[in-house]
Amino acid sequence: MARFGHGSGPPAAAVASMIVTSTPSQELALTNFAYCSPADLRRFAVSGSKHVLAMVGDSFVLTLRAHDAVVDGRIALNAIQRRHAKVSAGDSVSVSSFVPPDDFKLALLTLELEFVKGKSNRTEELDAVVLAQQLRKRFLDQVMTTGQRVSFEFYGTNYIFTVNQAMLEGQETSRPMERGMISMDTYIIFEASQNSGIKIVNQREAASSKLFKQKEFNLEKLGIGGLSAEFADIFRRAFASRVFPPHVVNKLGIKHVKGMLLYGPPGTGKTLMARQIGKLLNGKEPKIVNGPEVLSKFVGETEKNVRDLFADAENDQRTRGDQSDLHVIIFDEIDAICKSRGSTRDGTGVHDSIVNQLLTKIDGVESLNNVLLIGMTNRKDLLDEALLRPGRLEVHVEINLPDENGRLQILQIHTNKMKENSFLAPDVSLQELAARTKNYSGAELEGVVKSAVSFALNRQISMDDLTKPLDEESIKVTMDDFLHALHEIVPAFGASTDDLERCRLNGIVDCGERHKHIYQRAMLLVEQVKVSKGSPLLTCLLEGPAGSGKTAMAATVGIDSDFPYVKIISAETMIGLSESSKNAQIVKVFEDAYKSQLSIIILDDIERLLEYVAIGPRFSNLISQTLMVLLKRLPPKGKNLMVIGTTSEVGFLESLGICDAFSVTYHVPKLHKEDAKKVLKHLDVFTDYDIDSAAEALDDMPIKKLYMLVEMAAQGSTGGSAEAIYSGKEKINLNHFFDILGDVVSLRV
Repeated sequence: MARFGHGSGPPAAAVASMIVTSTPSQELALTNFAYCSPADLRRFAVSGSKHVLAMVGDSFVLTLRAHDAVVDGRIALNAIQRRHAKVSAGDSVSVSSFVPPDDFKLALLTLELEFVKGKSNRTEELDAVVLAQQLRKRFLDQVMTTGQRVSFEFYGTNYIFTVNQAMLEGQETSRPMERGMISMDTYIIFEASQNSGIKIVNQREAASSKLFKQKEFNLEKLGIGGLSAEFADIFRRAFASRVFPPHVVNKLGIKHVKGMLLYGPPGTGKTLMARQIGKLLNGKEPKIVNGPEVLSKFVGETEKNVRDLFADAENDQRTRGDQSDLHVIIFDEIDAICKSRGSTRDGTGVHDSIVNQLLTKIDGVESLNNVLLIGMTNRKDLLDEALLRPGRLEVHVEINLPDENGRLQILQIHTNKMKENSFLAPDVSLQELAARTKNYSGAELEGVVKSAVSFALNRQISMDDLTKPLDEESIKVTMDDFLHALHEIVPAFGASTDDLERCRLNGIVDCGERHKHIYQRAMLLVEQVKVSKGSPLLTCLLEGPAGSGKTAMAATVGIDSDFPYVKIISAETMIGLSESSKNAQIVKVFEDAYKSQLSIIILDDIERLLEYVAIGPRFSNLISQTLMVLLKRLPPKGKNLMVIGTTSEVGFLESLGICDAFSVTYHVPKLHKEDAKKVLKHLDVFTDYDIDSAAEALDDMPIKKLYMLVEMAAQGSTGGSAEAIYSGKEKINLNHFFDILGDVVSLRV
């Protein structure tokens, strides 16, 4: 007899130990119901429930029906139900009332079909739409559990389906639920068991759910920040066609995209995005390959390694055809093995063979339609052109530096845990940090967070006693920690502030209306680059005598522009390099500038970059032609660039035609005596009585030489007076200053 009691469930929920018996008839075995006596059914009924549901053992939930042939204390299960519950007729099994929670309706059900008699030589073609309608009606409001096997009859043939996946309505996580209830809105996807002889046609039910593990993508949960637009492009090009069933794609007469290339600066999230795309997909685990891992020292082994990557996809397509799973192959650092054919001179031809083998597998005579190859590189220019054409790696997505909103998302992702655990101080403003971190990549932002945490942890550590117990509760990462971290982690594509500051060691002073006018004009050009849609490229040449302050003015414009990318190209950083190496460095700076939305490049002493020598004259034609092209080449769409050049040999540049490549040219003059007087007043090293005489002597003097003369005179006749003069305790002796000026006659030339 049944022994009823109360568990921890809802009121009136019954728990019983019942004896297992067979179903009263073969027809009832195909209903998936469990049968008991009318008296037991009343005991298991729960008030307010439409159907009587019972948990049989710990295996699955079945709908109970009353049958007069079943005596009290017994429960009738068919053979498949007994096998799943691991019981035999006559065994005792625990049965308890089951109260379904709210939102228990299934949105998706993936079923694997096979014949009841197991493997046979017969074949059967099943219409997925008709079969789904029949199963929804027949098993309406029944609870299905992942792994459960159910027998049913369809058009005179008995089948068994196995529940492979169940997903509830409104479910956001990628983890499949254990069970749910079938409704008339449940999408059903059918899969034929391997070698079963069953072929599914007209499969239209929720094909996208078969491809992806979840109904929607929350990039923040996946740890991807600032790449929403790029992800949308990837989905449109690579997955939109795969969401639809094969017969729709066949009617459109198209083939799926087989490859995509993610390229961009290092640290922007290419590998992260490829890895997360692999996790989102159902089916086979993605194969992740680092480019150099494919190479082998044995002849033919490298090509075999490439073929092995596609072997599983080939077998799957050969046996299952259009029903084959999607096979994802992720190539990190693909430029290491897929260089342009003929570019290497190692004599082995291995790299060329790899490219040939890869091209054959992706889009050869026996091309695959169930493969998605994802390549990643930060050197797209090195790849073979044949690999990038449509039909191969045809989707090219640039993973660029994140904008301010993207940087905010990345910072939120990396600080989320410390915020949840109250380790983030209230004064931390992620919005302000996002605004401060222009041109930081995702990896560099992660480095900033790590650096800030290291400052916070270091405050809790005593170097005198490292064994001292640490107070975890007092750990707080403050805004000051992040500001210190910004000085420690410098972006690779950021402004070269230190280099620019070195170009104006004496600071910026008021040295007359002429210099002020040129500075204002240059800043107007900066504003034009910021806001103008018709001028993505502006170039400005500052020419004048040596020492007149051209480089200092260009550096000041670069710093005051507040552009995220400001770089200076000068000959002093290229000492000892060959002509081709110098040329490559110049091109690289311009290429890096194209990755930033707003950029300034300063070409300092262009004649030195060109290796100009007046005797001859001699200059580098290679660098000259490169600069001519770069000064006229427009940056990519959405990117704005300003180039500031400085030169003391404007006549030479005119003869080469480089001056014509600049939009505007400004003459930076020497100082007049009124200008020199303003500078001397700022330095405050002469008495008011002497300053006019000193300024008179400095008429028509370059500002750089003025500073040097003042420095020399400040040392005094015996040396050691400079500290007193610059502290304001003494002034420069005018006679000594004239002596210095008279001795250094060459400075006036």
